[in-house]
Amino acid sequence: MHRQPSGDKTALVNTLPPLPDPLLLPVRDPRARDLVLDYADMHALVADLVLPGDASMYVMSAMETSRELIRHSYYRYEFATVAVTHSLFALEHVLAERLATNEPLHVLIERATDAGLITVGLAAELDRSRLLRDKLTRGAESSAALRPIQAVAMVRAVFDAVSLLLRPPSVAETAPDVGGAQPEDGLARLWEDHLRAPFPDGFRGVDFDGVDLVLLDADVAGLVQRELNGGLDDSGIAYLWGCITDLGKIVPLINEEYCASYFTKLRTMAQVAAAPYIPTAT
Repeated sequence: MHRQPSGDKTALVNTLPPLPDPLLLPVRDPRARDLVLDYADMHALVADLVLPGDASMYVMSAMETSRELIRHSYYRYEFATVAVTHSLFALEHVLAERLATNEPLHVLIERATDAGLITVGLAAELDRSRLLRDKLTRGAESSAALRPIQAVAMVRAVFDAVSLLLRPPSVAETAPDVGGAQPEDGLARLWEDHLRAPFPDGFRGVDFDGVDLVLLDADVAGLVQRELNGGLDDSGIAYLWGCITDLGKIVPLINEEYCASYFTKLRTMAQVAAAPYIPTAT
């Protein structure tokens, strides 16, 4: 290295770029602490979000990105909400191609429903995602609007819709109503649908006529699980019928559409679970 003269006060010039700071590994977002135990468990959370093999590269990219955003919401909670809005790119693209029209998303969803390409129940789920996107655009919601579990259910609706829209018309038009399970579908199907449905926003800690909605939801879920895993004993049957009574009391009092629908479906599931038994309590 060339030495400066001893009397020169000019500092040596280092022509090499400064070394970067050590790479910091991402850490779990503390808001995700109640979601899973570790990052590996996020894989199971999105395992059933399977990409349709016959989609275009644009649609595949948008859907895969949405799925991975949910997976990585373990590290950044806001990614869950972004995943839902990003999935709408794929939905809007597929709808526009299938319907051969370029209209706003809510119109495309309505047209696809009227044409029998998607079900009414599925359309309602898709419209929830659209409304969320619109609120984000207006600043009425933040990017932390959704929990990852909620995002999974909403992105799954997009995956289901895209799969239906990419099928031949004769298959898509006879598809089952994903969002409208009836009692005859069986308890297992109703339970699966319930697991996918997010608890109504804004109704935690709320009670109607002395019935706490969160506790009622948890009680019915626990009883249904017991029924599916071997059956209820006498005390479980009595407790379940008590929950059905509470549901019958509170559902007419709920004036918010999604919340009313959520607890109506919960009541249906409870009634199906109780059907094999003679009620021992009301």
